[in-house]
Amino acid sequence: MAPAHENPVHTGCAKAHSTPLALELEGLSKGYDTAEGPVAVLRGVSVSLPPGQSLALTGESGSGKSTLLNIAAGLERADAGRVCVSGQDITRADDARAAQMRRGQVGLIFQQFNLIPSLSVEANLAFQALLAGRHDPSFVATLAARLGLDGLMRRYPEQLSGGQQQRVAIGRCLAARPALVLADEPTGNLDEATGDAVLALMLELTAEAGAALLLVTHSPRLAAQCDRRVHLRAGRIEAAP
Repeated sequence: MAPAHENPVHTGCAKAHSTPLALELEGLSKGYDTAEGPVAVLRGVSVSLPPGQSLALTGESGSGKSTLLNIAAGLERADAGRVCVSGQDITRADDARAAQMRRGQVGLIFQQFNLIPSLSVEANLAFQALLAGRHDPSFVATLAARLGLDGLMRRYPEQLSGGQQQRVAIGRCLAARPALVLADEPTGNLDEATGDAVLALMLELTAEAGAALLLVTHSPRLAAQCDRRVHLRAGRIEAAP
């Protein structure tokens, strides 16, 4: 289950020993114009994440967590700073290159699941891997079994519980063998027991794959399950409480 690293281009991005960092965010700043004037969301944020490690990012609503995650995924651009994913500097990547990077290197897991309603569980699981050109039916079947979905492959998202839908979203992400998994409040729609079980399985599977995981969560209890924790307050990184 080794993550794919497709000829990373090294352009001054840092390494963990001889391997490129899965994620390096250096001096990120980001602001938005509002009716009340400009608002700074990120203020010189730096975060590094080696392969195989999990990092929880906590902070109050509006602290900049989702903005940081979107910048790491190449969905938004920072006003200043540098973004490297698996040795590739994507700081000024255009939309096409950012999308290519996401397909090849990054897996995204959202609170709202974002499953495709017209596709079966089996097709949803295969979707991201097909886009990445990395579809392996036997690997998908193994993931489905590990996620407790092997008896649900012909069902559609509307026929699943919230916990089952989130397991499909995790499986869809991991089936593409990403080097970096970005998860934004992935258990926010689940009850506590289901959320704990889903996160534990996600941590187990990403660790086995050697993938790095950046988990955005408001929950100190969930954050404590990760290898490391950092806290974002008013757009700045500080020690986790």
